[in-house]
Amino acid sequence: MDIKQYMQTCRQWADAGLEQVFARYQPAEARLHEAMKYSVFNGGKRIRPMLVRAACEALGGTARAALPGACAVELIHAYSLIHDDLPAMDDDDLRRGQPTCHKAFDEATAILAGDALQSLAFEVLANPELTGRDERQGTCQLQQVAVLAQAAGNHGMAAGQSLDMQGTGNTLTLAELETLHRHKTGALIEASVTLGALSAGMSDPETIAPLKCYARAIGLAFQVQDDILDVTANTATLGKQQGADISHGKNTYVSLLGLDTAREKAILLQNEALQSLKDLDGNAVPLRMLAEYIVSRNH
Repeated sequence: MDIKQYMQTCRQWADAGLEQVFARYQPAEARLHEAMKYSVFNGGKRIRPMLVRAACEALGGTARAALPGACAVELIHAYSLIHDDLPAMDDDDLRRGQPTCHKAFDEATAILAGDALQSLAFEVLANPELTGRDERQGTCQLQQVAVLAQAAGNHGMAAGQSLDMQGTGNTLTLAELETLHRHKTGALIEASVTLGALSAGMSDPETIAPLKCYARAIGLAFQVQDDILDVTANTATLGKQQGADISHGKNTYVSLLGLDTAREKAILLQNEALQSLKDLDGNAVPLRMLAEYIVSRNH
């Protein structure tokens, strides 16, 4: 199986799971529900659900066992993008080639849709019926909730977004930029592989440690490649405004290192990720393919 085939399989699997969640979830207000679905089903690559599944399968688990964690992490990701695009944050008009949620609806609805998606993510982990499963292990289920909460909050993504806002218009050091992105982007990627391990019933820190090292490397590589694409790709390919980071006065790996050195850093991080998986067997092939894809993608 090549990476394109694996990604297509995982996208279909994740989308089917998310469709299940929304079919079983009973909304109280139609417009809010529409905005939530609009933001989840707007063409995302589903990288984080893929990582949940790939990590789970690398440790002997199944795609079915990985589905709740995969759906939950994608709902958190969707909420973060809604809020990231708001006028008070990055003020973006396009996301994945479509109007951002606050443009398609309105700012208040977008804020509430993000809030509701965040809550729904934890409901998915706490209520297995939303993904059609009823044999979850209670211990791992509670650990999954804790892992995702930490990754999304003040020790993870929210802290990273705050650092991003504070750094806009100021010049950061390379160490400060790395800290920002290890929180804003990396925390949720690390949570994805941890959720996958827990889905496989593996909670031993020694078992999870190599996956965390892998995730830390690809999480940073993902952001370096995003920064490269911000200056090398066009708006139609990116699905968002090309050069937006520069126009917003944001620090990027390209602005701090230059384009060639940023590319070299992405490759070094990819190699670091692959080295972290050296003791895992053939079941980890999808994780290896994803590490290579992350630094070679064009959007």
